[in-house]
Amino acid sequence: MNPLEAIGLLLALLAGTTVLGLFWRARQGRVTQISGQIIRPADVAAATPFGAAATLLQFSTELCARCPGTRRLLGAVADSRPGVVHVDVDLTHRADLANRYSILQTPTTLILDGAGRVRARVGGAPNRAAIAAALDNFEPGSGRSTTLWSSYVNR
Repeated sequence: MNPLEAIGLLLALLAGTTVLGLFWRARQGRVTQISGQIIRPADVAAATPFGAAATLLQFSTELCARCPGTRRLLGAVADSRPGVVHVDVDLTHRADLANRYSILQTPTTLILDGAGRVRARVGGAPNRAAIAAALDNFEPGSGRSTTLWSSYVNR
C-alpha cells in the first residue's frame, strides 16, 4: 500500500469513528418511552419498596464515574414528587441482573409506574427535565397517557 492510500484509509477510519462517537454521545441521557415487563423489588433485591406513583430504578457499578451524580439527581427528583421513589441497584457483583434487564452501560435508569411496569429507559446520565417530562407523560399504573402529573396526585 502506498503512503497516499494509507493516509486516505486513516482519514476514512478517523471520520467513521468520529461520526459513530457523535451518534453515541447524542443518544446518552435520552429518555426512551417503552412498555416493558413488570419488575418487583424482590426481582432486583431492593431493600427499599417501590413508589406508589413511580420508581426511578438506577443500575450502577462501583467504578462508574457518573453514577454518584445520577444518584443525587434522581434522589432529588424523587424527593420533589409525592409517591416517587429512587432505588439504586449495584450491578458490580450481579451480572445476572445486567443480563436480565439488558444493561450495557452504567448508569442506566428504568422508570417504573406504580404497578412496577417499565415505562421508560435512560442510558447514561439523565437530564432532570427529561426525567420530569417522562414522569409527566404517563399516569402511573394505568397504561393511559396524561400530561398532568397533578391529575394523578390530586385524586
